[in-house]
Amino acid sequence: MKILATSDWHLGNLFHGNDRLPEHKHFLGWLLRQVEELQPDALLVAGDIFDNGNPSAAAQSAYYEFLADVTKTAPDIQIIITAGNHDSASRLEAPRPLLSRHKVEIRGTIHRTWQTDGQGGSWQIDYDDLIIPLKEEAAVLAVPYLRSDMVQDADYSSGVRRFLKRLTDRARERYPRRKLVMMAHMYATGADIARKDASEKIVVGGQEQVDMENWTGHPDYLTCGHIHKQQPIRNTGWARYTGSVLPMSFAEKDYTHGVDLVTLGDAEEIKVEHLLYEPQHRLRILPEDDLELTPKKLEKLIHAQLSEKTGEHPDEHFDYVVLKVKQEKVSNDDIKELERLVNTKNAVLCKIQKIIPAVDIGTLTGTQQITSIDDILDRDPMETISETFLIHHQTDMNEHQKQMLTELLNQIKVEENN
Repeated sequence: MKILATSDWHLGNLFHGNDRLPEHKHFLGWLLRQVEELQPDALLVAGDIFDNGNPSAAAQSAYYEFLADVTKTAPDIQIIITAGNHDSASRLEAPRPLLSRHKVEIRGTIHRTWQTDGQGGSWQIDYDDLIIPLKEEAAVLAVPYLRSDMVQDADYSSGVRRFLKRLTDRARERYPRRKLVMMAHMYATGADIARKDASEKIVVGGQEQVDMENWTGHPDYLTCGHIHKQQPIRNTGWARYTGSVLPMSFAEKDYTHGVDLVTLGDAEEIKVEHLLYEPQHRLRILPEDDLELTPKKLEKLIHAQLSEKTGEHPDEHFDYVVLKVKQEKVSNDDIKELERLVNTKNAVLCKIQKIIPAVDIGTLTGTQQITSIDDILDRDPMETISETFLIHHQTDMNEHQKQMLTELLNQIKVEENN
């Protein structure tokens, strides 16, 4: 049995203000050709179909046109789609009664009922609704993104693990001889994400990390969405992220993209092959290293690295570009000239990133040696905040900012004394 697994399409995404619908149609066309060539038994899409809960009409049209094309190209294919954290679960599931007639199963929300008992009552989850038979050999456990109000547990990680285990146990009760393939959308502990400019919505402090280690009785395979870098899930030999189909930020410019071809063989054999997809547009950062280039040297680099524009507008394979310049070496006229130059290339300028030299903290005037908690408590808050501002913004506060801060600190003192 062959299954194509994918996730994180983010249809409707704007990349630095640029509409990516042509890029997404390019991917969907490529995916349609994979379906036509491989004739898989199922296509699984594990969340973040759309980039937001209120996608444009054009994004929705591309989505439904693709579903129509796939069901026409491969009439026997089973398509299963779950909601991610970017999706509107109810909007995604709304056409479920119609799509299910065409072998397209949507799971956006968790269905549950309230049952009263002697202690008041509790929510009873309809796990059976998430278990979808796949021919005679397998069953798919379709888990949409689990929001904290659904988990209803003080510890989100433990609550999600408990949910997944109960679903798996229920599926084994119903289909003891079938292989179980789970699809989910979550942040697994240890997942590799971009350290800067990460586009995944990660809760501060990693509170929504789910530990997948030491799960006895786990499904035969898990395909997961949410993390944009395709990778195995740490401490498992049976779970992996398919990754996003397009880079979602310049921090992801070196990621590989595509879909997973999962083959379920006899006995416990499961083979996974990543089918590589080449996005329509490359992401370029100039310079790629930390060289301190003058505007003139950066202009030479632009000429060397970017191809000329052949028409009035960039063609269908233009590059997205970020330029890095040292702030003290560039003027407004230099910026305008760099923008003009990139506009003559087969490229779209996303931003000019001004690099500010690092501050040598040891040379800061008024810096006080901190050796204990008492040193911190006894220190003038104005001095601490001023130095923090300088380190973070690489410039001193102006007089207006200092005045506002002084008024705020005075107000705090008054309130403490009342």
